[in-house]
Amino acid sequence: MKTNMIITLPVVAAIVLGTAACSSDDPVLTDRNLAQSELYLDTDEGMSQKIYYKPYVGYVGDPMPFYDPVAGDFKIMYLQDYRPNQALTYHPIWGVRTTDAASYESLGELIPTGSASELDAALGTGSTIYHDGTYYTFYTAHSANPSGTGGINEAVMLATSTDFRTWTKNHELLIWGEDTYSSTDFRDPFVYEGEDGKFHMLVSTRLNGKGVLAEYTSDNLLDWASAGVFMTMMWDRFYECPDLFRMGDWWYLVYSEQHDAIRRVQYFKGRTLDELKACTAGDAGIWPDNHEGFLDSRGFYAGKTASDGTNRYIWGWCATRAGSDNTGNADWAGNLVAHRLIQSADGTLTMGEVPAIAELLSDYKEEEDFTLSGNEYKLMQRLGTENRISFQLIASSPWDKFGVSFARGSDSEKFYSIVVNPESETVRKINYEEEGGSGFVPNTDSYNFNTPTDGVYNITIVTDNSVMTMYINETVAYTTRVYGTARNCWSINCYDGSIAVSDLRVTRH
Repeated sequence: MKTNMIITLPVVAAIVLGTAACSSDDPVLTDRNLAQSELYLDTDEGMSQKIYYKPYVGYVGDPMPFYDPVAGDFKIMYLQDYRPNQALTYHPIWGVRTTDAASYESLGELIPTGSASELDAALGTGSTIYHDGTYYTFYTAHSANPSGTGGINEAVMLATSTDFRTWTKNHELLIWGEDTYSSTDFRDPFVYEGEDGKFHMLVSTRLNGKGVLAEYTSDNLLDWASAGVFMTMMWDRFYECPDLFRMGDWWYLVYSEQHDAIRRVQYFKGRTLDELKACTAGDAGIWPDNHEGFLDSRGFYAGKTASDGTNRYIWGWCATRAGSDNTGNADWAGNLVAHRLIQSADGTLTMGEVPAIAELLSDYKEEEDFTLSGNEYKLMQRLGTENRISFQLIASSPWDKFGVSFARGSDSEKFYSIVVNPESETVRKINYEEEGGSGFVPNTDSYNFNTPTDGVYNITIVTDNSVMTMYINETVAYTTRVYGTARNCWSINCYDGSIAVSDLRVTRH
């Protein structure tokens, strides 16, 4: 734990208040003395969240974003995770709508599960397309009792709607692996209109035990014919939640790698579909960038995109942690998190802040500039429930180590830090650490990114209750969860070297 600190007047007040808090007259920190204190406050999560959406009951799993050309908004279907879910019938499809990827309106349940004896007793992710006045949503049907469903464990089913509110299941359309593909892994259909005028469907499945994206084509969205393997998956990987789109001169496949050693959202790119497919042919491993196409940390999963013609956003979920423990294992499902996709001239992708979030949290307090060196930190004033932090940090050398800490108070023995760590003179990576405790938390680190040659880091952090995202120079995005962030102090830290912080602005809500 750090020992060096820049002392400010609020800290002195906190020390005095901390002494008072030990008396029998005022033994507990309360809302009445929050404004004058920097002591740690044991806070609870809100039942629902707004920026990084969470329904009042349950959590968000596997989003299915779709730009609605009729309403002119984004509809994001998702798998509703109740906790506890029913034993056999679980994950109905719910939805929200948004015009800006920052504020959401719930649409409630849209597609219910089937009965325990039906193939779609449990639902999995899919995609939506609009054609001739009708919305078509293709989704995964999952049965825990394949012996009662003709030996089929997973298949693709269809529901249609004319208003995106009332949906009717089409019990005649059913696509499954038959004698070619796996009957236990046949899921996550993604449907798009190809340049050949046909509708195309990609399905995550296995062929002779190896992961592949199977392709089907149709003229009417109802009658589908197999078109063979669209793309193989490398080695023993399995690509969940595939999303194929064209952006400028490039084709992209965004997917979520199921393998436990990876478990992140990644992408491939190609100027043509054939070039895209060649990235994995014969386990080639033609990565799109110098960090294997990673778009975020493990804190962001099942990411899929949608575009309004101007901006393309990607939505995924940030997992809760078992037992609300900041070092605990990630659960399945959590909060809906959106990023803006950024395309570089060479076709590589990164993720940046959604502009409307900055506009939503537009009133700010500007802090004074300061410098830190050696093993110093500056404890900052208490945050609100929803916050936006932005500042510029200049490092004196490529080896300077720095970061930010949350869920912290002047009395904290343990707190949680996002550390921008030098991996070499030219490469950095973001780590997540429990300071004063276990230290580095496994499986929470980011990916390698290039150290800025000028030493300038433009940093933006958005938090909503315990969910947070950090962006650096539109080069790296990092999503994670830190319980206790809301309504507590935070800090900017120097671990080694010297840093200068300027233009620090904090918005609290």
